[in-house]
Amino acid sequence: MKELTTRERMSLIFNHQEPDRIPMMDSPWQGTLSRWKREGMPEGVDYTDYFGLDKIARFQPDNSPRYEAREISNDGIARVYTTKWGTTQRELIGEDTTPEFLDYKVNTPEAWEEAKARMLPTPDRIDWNYLKKNYPIWEEQGYWKYADFWFGFDVTHSWMAGTETILMAMVEEPEWCVDMFNTYLDVCIALYEQVLDQGYKFDAIWWWDDMGYKHNQFFSRSMYRELLKPVHQRAIDWAHSKGMKAQLHSCGDVNPFIPDLVDMGLDALNPLEVKAGMEPLNLKKTYGDKLVLHGGIDALLWNEPERMEAEMRRLIPELKKNGGYIFATDHSIPNVVSLEQFREVVALYKELGSY
Repeated sequence: MKELTTRERMSLIFNHQEPDRIPMMDSPWQGTLSRWKREGMPEGVDYTDYFGLDKIARFQPDNSPRYEAREISNDGIARVYTTKWGTTQRELIGEDTTPEFLDYKVNTPEAWEEAKARMLPTPDRIDWNYLKKNYPIWEEQGYWKYADFWFGFDVTHSWMAGTETILMAMVEEPEWCVDMFNTYLDVCIALYEQVLDQGYKFDAIWWWDDMGYKHNQFFSRSMYRELLKPVHQRAIDWAHSKGMKAQLHSCGDVNPFIPDLVDMGLDALNPLEVKAGMEPLNLKKTYGDKLVLHGGIDALLWNEPERMEAEMRRLIPELKKNGGYIFATDHSIPNVVSLEQFREVVALYKELGSY
């Protein structure tokens, strides 16, 4: 079979058909990209072009409350700053680390009402110049185009109000949580309606909503069904009404939620976090004809190339059967991965992933 564009390849994968090869879609850390440049990857070249990987376009309007984002302090080792979501954070400078959250502005229903009033879906939240510049390239080169959404449990607990606050509120003040979940989605939809009205088209929506951790979930299946599932259903239905697929990124062990996700019509799930309790071959056997699986290669194996190779040889031939699989690790590509090591992984992926 001739080499397909990414859009052609992904379209077949999402229709559970076999293309020329499975797509690859993973995420190097910034430190990983810096390392690869030190080791020989040319400046100004996108790593996907350098390695001959799939071309993925992403776009995301701003649906935040737009609080002031400013730097509070910087001692050369760490910086403290505020964000447009109303949080105060601290992070190490020049390191690939998760920021430390110091304070949350929106941590009560009353504070939420003030934030909500700031979240008007005005056209200036859309980077029209970016779309005008890049969309023709995406179309000409056959990119798969994701419309990124940001709503649900993840944004409210991790970027706005804090995990403990939201988990307590889901029990004691569920109406507040549901209003946040829905408002973020409402703003996303309203902004993308404006984008679509201008003739821009996307292949799928993608949203992040981490609902699990290692061998467990943040909340029960019954609570999911009551508070969050209806919001997920609205997003999926909206995507399908616009001719788009719907893909969810949810880290951790989300096994109990998968029957509901499939029942709702979700098209694809990422990242299939093995170290948290997800088992890709079982998922393929149970849901492979209904759900596109994206990920599932244990990222902890990056430090052990021989085990990484063995795992790829074990999983990819089975996961790629009848389409419906996108190659990636179950998290991202850390800065322990050398340029040469990643080159070897790409070569093996293309060997094993070809039809």
